[in-house]
Amino acid sequence: MNSTTWADWLPSGERRTKMLNIALPIIGGMLSQNILNLVDIAMVGRLGDSALAATGVGSFVNYLSLAAVIGLATGVQATAARRIGQGRDGDAALPLNGGLLLALLIGALLSFILIESAPAILSALNDDQQVVEQGTPYLQVRLIALAAVGMNFSFRGYWSAVHLTRLYFQTIICMHVVNIFLNWVLIFGNLGAPALGVYGAGMATTISIFIGLLLHFSYAFRYARRAGFMAGLPARHELLRQVQISLPASVQQMFFAGGLVVLIWILGQVGTAEVAAANVLLTLGLVLLLPAMGIGIACSTLVGNALGRGDPADAERWGWQSTLLVLLINGGIGLALMAFAKPLLGVFLQDPVTLELAYWPLLISAAVIGFDTAGMVLINALLGAGASTRVMLVSIIFQWLLFLPLAWLVGPVLGYGLLGVWLVQACYRIAQSLVFALNWRNGFWKSIEV
Repeated sequence: MNSTTWADWLPSGERRTKMLNIALPIIGGMLSQNILNLVDIAMVGRLGDSALAATGVGSFVNYLSLAAVIGLATGVQATAARRIGQGRDGDAALPLNGGLLLALLIGALLSFILIESAPAILSALNDDQQVVEQGTPYLQVRLIALAAVGMNFSFRGYWSAVHLTRLYFQTIICMHVVNIFLNWVLIFGNLGAPALGVYGAGMATTISIFIGLLLHFSYAFRYARRAGFMAGLPARHELLRQVQISLPASVQQMFFAGGLVVLIWILGQVGTAEVAAANVLLTLGLVLLLPAMGIGIACSTLVGNALGRGDPADAERWGWQSTLLVLLINGGIGLALMAFAKPLLGVFLQDPVTLELAYWPLLISAAVIGFDTAGMVLINALLGAGASTRVMLVSIIFQWLLFLPLAWLVGPVLGYGLLGVWLVQACYRIAQSLVFALNWRNGFWKSIEV
């Protein structure tokens, strides 16, 4: 923006309402997801550090495998949002059809390959035989739902693009109620079921994912038929452009998830307690990111709508206004968290040594969360404009060429452990956020065709 005023930075009441109508159901759904993750950790944590580490390693490997299909949601959302902005409401669901087909084909193939490879993958990542023995069946049962997860994310991208995120919220709440109930039954053997431990947690999650997929389809037949749901695929050039947006997003997600797996491996070289502490820290971190994730997804839609209308100046305003709002919200959340760090960690970590390991890293995350999440919003703004290749390149360079080598050097090699790794991570996230801000200010994304 060439002549910046406070009106450019601070959204009006009407714009805040428009943003939050999309964001709040996303935040609510993600909050329930993270509450579920915390419930999982609290339940599995009663089985000991090895069980907790097994679910942590298995979950991150599963996330890595999901990255190939989660990125499809970016193409669905960016393309459908443009169609809404262009007034092509009758074609808005065609990108969803393409995303669902791609998720099914890619997910089924990856599930087959990775289920067979799971024991070798976990053995390579962790030397603790108990962690491998418990984590392998957990990972395998989670991988059964890989295609279903990709399809669920495609639905979320569509509901976000057409401002119907309340349907995503309703679906995910139902999924999580089912998941918590099945966790209670299958982990501990209640209601006459066998006590399956870590494997039971994975089975409960997989069942709930398929139930969510059925709900998404039922909503789509009700709310998206007029927009072309199940009526055909986009034109070949439009589907190709959708793939061109989705592919870098999937690659970026894959490298990001792979980086988390490498991070867990690096911490595994320090000790099992560090892996257990990091599992809790990363899960709590996801709760801190919720406002940014919800507002970022809303920003992506609003940027796409504005560009579809041919109004790049409004798209730029949405990016900056969403970023400032998140900076203020999450900065306040981070300050509040500092006062309650130890009691909060005590809910999930029973071992006082492991709790102490996690305490200072959690304070570091809380201190930088505002700047970190501001960068996340700008990532979503760029994705909404179709600049997924730029996002991919910046993310991979910062994570793989800077953060991970330094984490290895500072943690296992120099012996600064979990605390040293978390300090390096904080610096990397702040620097990356600044680079994304410069990319948004540059304005190159205004000429991207979707």
